[in-house]
Amino acid sequence: MPVSSMQTRIDRHAHLEGSLSPAWVKERAAALRAPLPEPLEAFWRGEAQPFPIFIDSFLFVADLINSAEAVRQAVNAAVERLPGAGESPAGIDMWCSPLFLVAERRLLPLDELWKGIEQGIADAKAKGVGIAIILDAVNHFGPQNGHALLDLVGNDLPPFVVGFSTGGLEGVPFREWAPVFDRARGLGLRCAAHAGENGPASNIVEAVKEAQVTRIVHAVRAAAHPEIMEFLAVREIPVDVCITSNLALVPELASHPLKTMMEAGVRCALGTDDPGIIKTDLGNEWQRAETLLRGDSGLLERLLHNSVKDAWCFGGRK
Repeated sequence: MPVSSMQTRIDRHAHLEGSLSPAWVKERAAALRAPLPEPLEAFWRGEAQPFPIFIDSFLFVADLINSAEAVRQAVNAAVERLPGAGESPAGIDMWCSPLFLVAERRLLPLDELWKGIEQGIADAKAKGVGIAIILDAVNHFGPQNGHALLDLVGNDLPPFVVGFSTGGLEGVPFREWAPVFDRARGLGLRCAAHAGENGPASNIVEAVKEAQVTRIVHAVRAAAHPEIMEFLAVREIPVDVCITSNLALVPELASHPLKTMMEAGVRCALGTDDPGIIKTDLGNEWQRAETLLRGDSGLLERLLHNSVKDAWCFGGRK
């Protein structure tokens, strides 16, 4: 089944801060007289670089988000990267870092962040696209970062906030993060974690067992461990796979293990991750998936099924 015949309009993993278009970033940086970092321009040229370099580029772009309108532009840019209109469901599960934007960098007040997201969601809804927001904490800053994030957003969350996740470098054991995830679940939030991306595959198991997350982002290092792929398959843990980003940021990957993971029964779906930094869009991710899966219609159909079934942008909070 060729990708062109499939309505693949669900981006299962995109970061708000990493979704701004390069044109917007260039214009905004010029207005602020902020020189563009060479590593960011290298990413735009399609050059792979180490994860810490990516973080620096991500933070440079995030520092430009200082108004509700900038937030709205980020949401709109993510929507514009979806394939064209179709009858199938369309949506984005979007990660966002309020603690960085509001408290650490003081770029805008929390109500302005929510206002920009709400405006972007309204724009998306007019195009038939649903959006869910997942709060993103930073693993390597430790559990205190997660608690500070939850303190900031409070108990009266906007209805579009449906989840909580950790990202960044996988430097702190997930068992130490367990109380934070417990607290997030107490707010009715679904829980996910970036694991098995820049840390060992064992982090995937620990995130599920110790922190009780129900969704894993990336998990590419599981491909070298059949027992961990089996663990994911048996428990039916959804896994967000971002092919272009994974190949750019995980230097050990000579090729992407999507086929290995799916043949092992891992419940994969596709996302763009940070498409304004690591250049891609959802159509490109599906084209790459078709190549990796060698046009196997069964695997492609399962990939599409997973994208819809496990998306949070259609289900709200737990």
